[in-house]
Amino acid sequence: MLKKILIANRGEIACRVMKTAKRLGLKTVAVYSDADANALHVSLADEAYHIGPAPSKDSYLVADKILEVAKLSGADCVHPGYGFLSENNTFAEALEAAGIAFIGPLASSIEAMGSKTRAKEIMAQANVPLVPGYYGQNQDSDFLASEAEKIGYPVLIKAAFGGGGKGMRVVRESKEFLASLDGAKREALAGFGNDLVLLERYVDTPRHVEVQVFADNHGNCVYLGDRDCSLQRRHQKVIEEAPAPGLSSQLRKEMGEAAVRCAQAINYRGAGTVEFLLCGEEFFFMEMNTRLQVEHPVTEMVTGLDLVEWQIRVANNQVLPLSQQQITLTGHSFEARIYAEDPRENFMPFSGELTHLSFPEESSGVRIDTGVQTKAEISSFYDPMIAKLIVHGPDRETALLKLHHALEEVHLAGVKSNVAFLHYLSGHPTFVAGAPDTHFIDSQTETLTQQPVPLAPMSLLALAAFIKHAMPSKNNTPWQSALGFRLNQSAKVNVPFFDGPVEATLSNELISVEHDTKAINISASLEQTQLNAVIDGKHYQANVLVEEDSITVMYQAYAHTFELKSKHYISEHEHEAAPLAAPLNGTVVKHLQPLNSQVSKGDAVVVIEAMKMEYTLNAPFDGTLTSYCFAEGALVSHGDMLAIVEPVEA
Repeated sequence: MLKKILIANRGEIACRVMKTAKRLGLKTVAVYSDADANALHVSLADEAYHIGPAPSKDSYLVADKILEVAKLSGADCVHPGYGFLSENNTFAEALEAAGIAFIGPLASSIEAMGSKTRAKEIMAQANVPLVPGYYGQNQDSDFLASEAEKIGYPVLIKAAFGGGGKGMRVVRESKEFLASLDGAKREALAGFGNDLVLLERYVDTPRHVEVQVFADNHGNCVYLGDRDCSLQRRHQKVIEEAPAPGLSSQLRKEMGEAAVRCAQAINYRGAGTVEFLLCGEEFFFMEMNTRLQVEHPVTEMVTGLDLVEWQIRVANNQVLPLSQQQITLTGHSFEARIYAEDPRENFMPFSGELTHLSFPEESSGVRIDTGVQTKAEISSFYDPMIAKLIVHGPDRETALLKLHHALEEVHLAGVKSNVAFLHYLSGHPTFVAGAPDTHFIDSQTETLTQQPVPLAPMSLLALAAFIKHAMPSKNNTPWQSALGFRLNQSAKVNVPFFDGPVEATLSNELISVEHDTKAINISASLEQTQLNAVIDGKHYQANVLVEEDSITVMYQAYAHTFELKSKHYISEHEHEAAPLAAPLNGTVVKHLQPLNSQVSKGDAVVVIEAMKMEYTLNAPFDGTLTSYCFAEGALVSHGDMLAIVEPVEA
């Protein structure tokens, strides 16, 4: 029996694996980089070992370091989580050679599915439907361009060894092909160490439906239902659900059986996911992920099973606990991925300290998977996921409503997040009616991401929080108050909001203020970060974070920071006049224009990579490119000017 498990990962998946391992009585071992020395997964583990600098290529992706820690700690098994080394067949082989169980498939199975080109060949032999495309080894640019013409535009360029939208480009016209190919290959090489790409016909209105499969070493293989992951932005999933809505029982059976054929064709063991494009009643194989998926909790919710426990059982050479006939699905489940990012700015990732973080209370129908807590750092070196909010209900309508309300109880400050976006999305009529196609978010980005923040009540809540925070406590005298205390008179309080100071009157703890030419009365109580307020007879609840130079109000899934004048204020539009400034910490990947060349407004000038994605910065106006401020490969910080374009008139 396995006794000691090393989790070769970080963040929420490391914490999630530890939870099951501890329940099963296994000792847990964590690994961490410089950036993760104080991370939650480190504190939860029985033992933790440092494995190198913050960049994942120097720590979490170094198989030799993980193997060394496994031997040093006496771990008899390794769980890779997802990402990093989870689909690295060489790593799996090295563990097996060292007599350490790899909690995943055989190395040969990983290798078979690691190349999307070889995977397509195997699936064709296994009678699994495929999208028309080119899956060969010839990577000559002109040859690939000719193959794209044969397939017909639009064409999808996809990294053969990648995933998560990285190394992927949609090309709609032949004139865009070579530039898109260059960008996809560059991103694939940076993200996966291999720039091999494949081409596929791009299906304009598909759904993304995947099937969870599980196999043991004794010839048993089952499917545990399906999931719909069509809500995506930049080819990355946002909200997933199980089961996929609107599928006939016959279609579910056909997809499940096709997924099992896929697993059996490569002698699979453990947890795997087969991803399909669904077009009406037709489905096409996309890829197989030979690991545990990010969205596995929705399958756990509807099956009542612990998939990590099943993984450990299979690694222990045990038989699958259930046969296909014994597997039942109950109710409906959703998972929302909470990221540190700004949906209003094309989902730009954010790094920084989480100055406040709280979630709804967990129950049988609400689950939180996270790897961070208040004061944790969202690092620019890794994926900016904060948490996964998972809900379960007896039916889709009830579960979705539960998700909508649970998002209102997610309160975070310190970084921008997509919580309000998820909240709006979960209540959108199109999504409520059923799963949309994979382009739903991209086609309505403006509508979905630019919803107005309810600043009117939030500003009054900020005012109440400022005053209640400054009021003397029961143990203090009025002379210790930061307010304008006057004996036998009402106190006049000046709240120094940056966008206009507000004067309020405080009398017997009742706050009176003129707002939008209207006199408003407010009564409030503040317990730590919990603010309860009655504003002109209407009751409000919010979380607030009162700091020396700002007040952050977290209300109904929205978060807004009100700056105080005591702070050296930097406008959120500081880079509008300088679009060639780095939007976040990253690495300069490529200079796209020759020095001293003439550029037109909107021309691509420089590419940077950050948080595993590439960002292209464009010329702000017609002019001459006079200099690059950083060499290719250089690390840059948020706000650094990357290039200088002198306007024509200059």
